[in-house]
Amino acid sequence: MPSPQMPTSPPALIERFGLVLERFPQLERRQMFGYPAAFVADGHLVTSLHGSSWIVRLSEPDLEELRGLGGTDFEPMPGRSMRGFLRLPTDIVEDDDAIAEWVTRAEMHAASLPPKKPRKRPRT
Repeated sequence: MPSPQMPTSPPALIERFGLVLERFPQLERRQMFGYPAAFVADGHLVTSLHGSSWIVRLSEPDLEELRGLGGTDFEPMPGRSMRGFLRLPTDIVEDDDAIAEWVTRAEMHAASLPPKKPRKRPRT
């Protein structure tokens, strides 16, 4: 569950996220900071919700294209923008074909990144 400082996602958006992600069974779905998220097999984040926003991770050319369509920087905390991630405009989130295209682009970009190295867990 998001902390008191982090707003929860609207139930309708959470439901929409789940419905859209049904088209992407190859993505691993799990919670990240209390929000629904989807990852490629090697652990890179593809897309998630954050409050009332839908976030995607994109290549630089796709980021520029999405900015031109109204995508905005993702700042999980004010003044701390996450490089490589944008918030999708509402009109894209509400369009089945458009949202599927951007999630596909995000998946392709995340899959192109070098595999994440497993973190060593401290011994207890």
